[in-house]
Amino acid sequence: MMIQRRSRTLAVACVLAATTLAAAGCAKSETSNNAGGDSSQAAQEAKTPETSSGSGCTLETYGAPELDLKNAVVGFSQSEKEANPFRIAETQSIKDEAKKIGVKKLLTTNAQSQLSKQISDIQDMLSQGAQFLIVAPLNSDGLEPALKAAAAKKVPVLTIDRKVNSTACKDYVAFLGSDFVEQGKRAADAMIKVTGGKGKVAILLGASGNNVTTDRTKGFVDQVKAEAPGLEIVAQQTGEFARDKGQQVMEQLIQSKPDITAVYAENDEMGLGAVTALKAAGKKPGKDVKIVSVDGTRNAVQALVNGEYNAVIESNPRFGPLAFATAQKFYAGEEIPENVIITDREYDEANAEESLNGAY
Repeated sequence: MMIQRRSRTLAVACVLAATTLAAAGCAKSETSNNAGGDSSQAAQEAKTPETSSGSGCTLETYGAPELDLKNAVVGFSQSEKEANPFRIAETQSIKDEAKKIGVKKLLTTNAQSQLSKQISDIQDMLSQGAQFLIVAPLNSDGLEPALKAAAAKKVPVLTIDRKVNSTACKDYVAFLGSDFVEQGKRAADAMIKVTGGKGKVAILLGASGNNVTTDRTKGFVDQVKAEAPGLEIVAQQTGEFARDKGQQVMEQLIQSKPDITAVYAENDEMGLGAVTALKAAGKKPGKDVKIVSVDGTRNAVQALVNGEYNAVIESNPRFGPLAFATAQKFYAGEEIPENVIITDREYDEANAEESLNGAY
């Protein structure tokens, strides 16, 4: 639910939008072996101020000391191993932007999908003198010990790509990321379009315990129920955001639900795993079984070009420019909205080929 915004909140969101729009450049060729690509490609844009919500946070209200990022130690905590193109691109974007703006020292860690490790990673970076933290949370709950450790040292925390169930402007400064419910709704709209609103669809759920999975599921299910009662959701099973897990789940579903005509995968890796399973079973993905997923990886967009996929809703991982622009505004004394929501593109058979080079 949107909360009344202050005028300064609107102003800073406009500045952020302008900053990230200016950073957007023309896409160059990328390969699947360079999933991170150039972080300046398809740089994120903040949406209009009206979609950024929360009471706002300033350096003064947060109670943190002034800081020049060029003389600072900044820490970045990645949540999952960098085998997933989203994580590769996200980490590279943070590294590239830190170098671009001249951050004195950037510490990076990877929790390898272990909550306990992410907590200790953050605590270790604080011990190494981190003065500002950018965190991609593994789960929405459970990071409280790390957030408390940062608060005790008056080190601001900016969360990206997943929300934490904590108090903004106390436990963390702000959240930067997508509207995940809206992503689910857009995926449903795309699915309704390619199926004609009829058929039997299976949902490959993301990992449990974070708002991305919950919200992408809610957006999709609610939209299908409202707009396409003839599209029956016959299975919901977690593939844990992993390609191999998505393939395994799809193999099981082919046996237990052989009449499935569509798959909604809550990230591209699971969707691509489903493609492999369907082909092995003698089915034609994109034709016999329609596939819609969320992320915007180069491999998924290529599958669209190849006719093995039907639609992809982007979830832009290139957080570097927006994250550091937000940090700079925060340290300049400007008010940062609690939620800075970014824009995401959409790929379909009409634009996939021409948009391929902008995917990550």
